Amino acid sequence: MNIFDHTLTSLHEGLKNKEFTSVELTKEAFKHIAEVEPKVDAFITLNEEAALKEAAAADEKGYADGNILRGIPLGIKDNIVTEGVTTTAASRMLEDFLPIYDATVVTKLKEAGAVNVGKLNMDEFAMGGSSETSYFKQTKNPWDTTRIPGGSSGGSAASVAAGEVIASLGTDTGGSIRQPAAYTGLVGMKPTYGRVSRYGLIAFASSLDQIGPFTRTVTDNAHLLEAISGYDPKDSTSAKLEVPKFSANLNGKVAGMKVALPKEYFQSGVSEEIQAAVKKAAAQYEEMGAVVEEVSLPTLSYGIPAYYIIASSEASSNLQRFDGVRYGYRAEDTSSLEELYVKTRSEGFGMEVKRRIMLGTFSLSAGYYDAFFKKAGQVRTLIKRDFARIFSEYDFILGPTTTSTAFRLGEKIDDPLAMYMSDLLTVTTNLAGVPAISVPGGFSKEGLPIGLQLIGNYFEEEKLYQAAYALEQANDYHTKHPNL
Repeated sequence: MNIFDHTLTSLHEGLKNKEFTSVELTKEAFKHIAEVEPKVDAFITLNEEAALKEAAAADEKGYADGNILRGIPLGIKDNIVTEGVTTTAASRMLEDFLPIYDATVVTKLKEAGAVNVGKLNMDEFAMGGSSETSYFKQTKNPWDTTRIPGGSSGGSAASVAAGEVIASLGTDTGGSIRQPAAYTGLVGMKPTYGRVSRYGLIAFASSLDQIGPFTRTVTDNAHLLEAISGYDPKDSTSAKLEVPKFSANLNGKVAGMKVALPKEYFQSGVSEEIQAAVKKAAAQYEEMGAVVEEVSLPTLSYGIPAYYIIASSEASSNLQRFDGVRYGYRAEDTSSLEELYVKTRSEGFGMEVKRRIMLGTFSLSAGYYDAFFKKAGQVRTLIKRDFARIFSEYDFILGPTTTSTAFRLGEKIDDPLAMYMSDLLTVTTNLAGVPAISVPGGFSKEGLPIGLQLIGNYFEEEKLYQAAYALEQANDYHTKHPNL
């Protein structure tokens, strides 16, 4: 079976009509993983024995009730805890960590009958933009294996782009779903903060993190977000709102919608090919009856400094729990408690994680808190006001997801500032907490995917999916796939 010929709907129909079983589908997934994984390195842990049991249970239950995820093999980012399946956050610190409970999103997938194929590679503790900071391996972009797949959810993106699974879960703190989706030609959704429970997500920056889906089509993405969304009393930031049927009304109609096109997206730092793709999409929306107008998003340039101060400060606090005492890596040959802490954290964390802990600790320290963390919080408020002003008049914002196409492995790993600037176009949505989706927007002259970003108002994912679906149907980018 060629997974590129299928969607969640067609796989569900095949299972329902008994053209194949979930066990056969899951075995086929592991067969394909064995073939392409040496080139892609998307997985940290494979869950074959348990996955086949889950598939058999799905087959026994049957498919008549229309549950579209039952029996479907999926991948899960390795910072989302899974009971009985090693969860490492791609760090030496958690190399042998075996969780005793499931994250809420994993529980929801199990209730839907989905099959967990395995845990996907990422930047260590989700800190990075290329999946090169992982302790275990470097994931490659299936479109060009000399290039990065993006980060931090690089394994989640690469596994879907390579056809290893039809969909996966990632996390987005400052663009970590949308940026890899753009680099690998996928649909990647960062939901509104609070739409999806964070219970069981290994925290990086608690006020920014969100779990979301990777798929090849907008409809598949909507189905997966429906399954994982909803109020969770275990997460104090979870929104007590009813989950819309995101996939129900995807008809491609955008006539009458007002589209904002920020002029700041067309600056020297954004490649001309990507700017051209955005302008083409804007013209297509106009042809479909939408109104596209230029607006200003003046706080865009402040997003990077504000984000890295806030995210690093929260990381400094969250990562204190990894101390060598309770669980995780523990340094040997220590003579005092202080030495245990220092040696464990020095050996257990990689360079990027240590860099961000130091930056965050400095930003929160006495004498610097007001100048850095407090000021970043004030800038965050200005960014939220910018979005509120635009959404008071417009349905969504259209722009690029990334400033360039996927860069080469090793190109930016030794230049943290260059790596951080890769997030220029994505971090502001996390700071504001609004939803955003990246969809395929064409290809560069080198044949690399280009991503377009649609940003919406709070809890208006339904409207974003409608707009994204219209753009998808006006093009055939989502039908293309890499040849490995």
